[in-house]
Parts: sequence; structure tokens; C-alpha cells
Amino acid sequence: MLTLLVETRQRRVFHLKASGPAVFYLADAEAGGVLINTPAFDPSLAEALTRIAPVRYAFYPSHLGAHDVGRWRAAGARTLASREEAGAIGSIDIPLEREHRFSRTISFLPMSGRTSGSCALLCRNKPGLLFLGPILSRGARGWPTLLPQADDVSWENRVLGAVGLRGVRFEYVFTDDFEPRASRIGPGADKEIQWELQNILGF
Repeated sequence: MLTLLVETRQRRVFHLKASGPAVFYLADAEAGGVLINTPAFDPSLAEALTRIAPVRYAFYPSHLGAHDVGRWRAAGARTLASREEAGAIGSIDIPLEREHRFSRTISFLPMSGRTSGSCALLCRNKPGLLFLGPILSRGARGWPTLLPQADDVSWENRVLGAVGLRGVRFEYVFTDDFEPRASRIGPGADKEIQWELQNILGF
């Protein structure tokens, strides 16, 4: 099932009901269709996504959201992820370097710690959109915050990545643990996340 979450002049964000980490579909006027994480492959789902925008890319904030990578690649989705995640994902078509710029308005922010190569996707033009994958998790107020996980690769790196969000501006945010009735995504997500982090880290 596809649910429209956000619509702007240049892009739309859909949530795909799937087991495991949340899957989103970013329909961008310039880049085309970008899956953030991939669900189990289903031809009818691929057709439904193509009717919204051609499926051109699959971005993995971490290997935790990589499912049926080969089948989605065969359907036309070139894979994007940090080099550090390649071993767990498999072949990566476009390995992301530090602050890699994907298009005029889309770039990536390395935020390792949750996994060795965790990386966020940022749509910079207003209203900004930030896809954090597993980097932050839903807190008590419904907004993403910094919560330790039992299998974190590096808590110190997670903290440093969170601190790096201070100068990033965005209105909407999406995480791997998105729940339609519990998660808050925006607008005003950057300010709410700063409030959360200030209470945890004191900066």
C-alpha cells in the first residue's frame, strides 16, 4: 500500500507498507523515482511506483533496509550507498563519498555509528526533506531523537553525526522506524530534533 506523506512543487514522498525498516518512495522532478530502502520485490508494486515516477534509484541509508537488491536493480533501480555498506548490501552502483552531491538539490550526509557506513539523504531546496534511515529513532514525543541501540557500531560516531545536524535546515524528516500514527515528520522537524538533541546531549 502506498500512502502520500508530503507533496511539494518538485517532489512527493510516499510511504510503502512493508515489514522491517520503513520504505519510502521519493518522486523527484529531477532525479525521478528514488526508493529509500527496498521492500520485498513485487512486480505489481514496481508497476505502481513506475506510474508515479520511473524507478531509477534505490538509496540505502544502511544495509539494514536492503531487501531483494538484485531484483530491484533488474527493475531499473541503480543502488546508492556508502562504500562501507557494500559488503552487507552487495554490489553498489554508485558508492557515495563524503557529502556526495547527487543532483543540484539532493546530497548525502555520512553519519556512521548505527552501522559502519550509515548515511542520510537531504533534499536541500525548500521545504527540505531529510531521510535518516536508522540514524535517529522515534522518541517519546514522536520526533526522531538519538537513542542507543544494542547493535550500534559506534555510539561516539552517532553522537558526532547528530551534532553535525545543527546547521542543517529541513522541514520534514523520515526514519526507519516510521509509524503512520505515531511518528511526527514535520513541518518544523529541524527545530524539533534540535530540541530533542539538546535535552540528550546538552548542546
